[in-house]
Amino acid sequence: MTRIVIVGGVAGGASAAARARRLSETAEIIMLERGEFVSFANCGLPYHISGDITQREALLLQTPESFRRRFNVEVRTGHEVTRIDRAAKTVTVTPLVGGETYTLSYDRLLLSPGAGPVVPAITGLQTPRTFTLRSIPDMDRILAAMVAYKPKTATVVGGGFIGLEMVEALHQRGLKVSLLELADQVMTPVDAEMAMPVHQELVAHGVDLRLHTGLTAVTTSAKGLSLTLSSGQMLETELLVMAIGVRPETQLAVAAGLTLGSKGGILVDEQMRTSDPDIFAVGDAVETPEWLTGKPGIWPLAGPANRQGRLAADNMLGRQVSYQRTQGTAICKVFSLAVASTGLSEKRLQALGLAYEKVYVHPASHASYYPGSSPVSLKLLFDPHNGRVLGAQAVGKDGVDKRIDVLSVVMRAGMTVMDLENLELTYAPPFGAARDVVNQAGMVASNVVRGDEAICHVADVQAITADQLLLDVRNPAELKNIGAIPGAINIPVDELRQRLQELPRDKEILVTCQVGLRGHVACCMLRHAGFRVRNMSGGFKTWQMVTTQF
Repeated sequence: MTRIVIVGGVAGGASAAARARRLSETAEIIMLERGEFVSFANCGLPYHISGDITQREALLLQTPESFRRRFNVEVRTGHEVTRIDRAAKTVTVTPLVGGETYTLSYDRLLLSPGAGPVVPAITGLQTPRTFTLRSIPDMDRILAAMVAYKPKTATVVGGGFIGLEMVEALHQRGLKVSLLELADQVMTPVDAEMAMPVHQELVAHGVDLRLHTGLTAVTTSAKGLSLTLSSGQMLETELLVMAIGVRPETQLAVAAGLTLGSKGGILVDEQMRTSDPDIFAVGDAVETPEWLTGKPGIWPLAGPANRQGRLAADNMLGRQVSYQRTQGTAICKVFSLAVASTGLSEKRLQALGLAYEKVYVHPASHASYYPGSSPVSLKLLFDPHNGRVLGAQAVGKDGVDKRIDVLSVVMRAGMTVMDLENLELTYAPPFGAARDVVNQAGMVASNVVRGDEAICHVADVQAITADQLLLDVRNPAELKNIGAIPGAINIPVDELRQRLQELPRDKEILVTCQVGLRGHVACCMLRHAGFRVRNMSGGFKTWQMVTTQF
């Protein structure tokens, strides 16, 4: 009989335990969790704080008792593994409440310790009003503080997934919320211009958004906490949530002599084996290759952790299954907006020195004549030579998830932007358009790859030379009511054929409109008339996303 010992009972560990039992009724499966809970929905924690998820019990997907009844898995909560003896194939276990330390033998060992919140060495940070959010007890402490202190203000440090979700949750509870982010944008997995609508959404909801701002010191004040900021300013707050990131829990692996990767996570192969063939590891603590480049990365995401746990169980029980790398596909809700991404960002492509091109489209989420449509801004990154999709980002109120999910599958299938033109996606006016957002992005990108259209970007317009001219083909009322790029001349696209003589033939013409569509029509017209032209991808809307400052 094979004994499988699992360290850590949340996403990866719980998935592995359930899968192992489905594969074998004879295996002995023991799951050790130092916390009080197993298989809980940690992604749902902010939504219980906000009140969206009303029942705390809804977050508890399984209990030790339910695991035993359904899967015949022995779950020991409050038991911390403190040592691995690889030669003896045993772990040392310490019950955290009563009981004596003991050793437990294993045939296969799975490490799923997760990641812990990064808590910087900031003076005064350890206070009863300071919190992180990774577990049910963390959530309970925040909710208890809401009752005890009856706060009216809160500050969140860090504008990533947890930080943004906590901003919304606290705002929904009626607090005035400040958000501190050391970078020039929130949601750093996406490029800066794609985060701009999120900045606008935060400010529109009264959030005190402070970019380029870090926390340097905390002191207790009469009403709560006094924060010293990197800007030199002071900020008074009653609650403080630290959400600046997470770090893989690797202490146990390091002490056991297991190999770590270059990013600091536990190194595993395609079968999720560590450097010890009888020890596997999954989830937030491990390094896995990035989908396109194969370069190592750490991905604290629930989806990969669940898939890795299932796959590790297969391999622990004799199957040969390989993990198919990680794309980093993710989404975050910020009030009425969603922002999502998959694959490589532009800044990541630049850092890697890879060739790429990009296009922007800003169509409606569904047929514009059907009530309730709203814009979706989508950025598509692709290889300019063969059209392979490298990454995508989208932001909007509706339909963002399905567009990024489609593009995630496109990437995994090795498809190109030319394939996007031909994707057959569902259409009815309440749900989409006959030419979906993804189709539109593929058509625009395909024009570029095939050489049917030359494009330029905001940076090109900002660096315009004396040998170039910027032409805005919108209607004059749009320029007056929406805004215009300085220095542009205006000829509406519907008048362009009759006014070609107004344009110089010895200059390259950079064309812009509102979102790029009329610019494309104008460029075709001008190119056929013998002009040198490029269309600014995404038009004036992209210009606003790139140039708006906070």
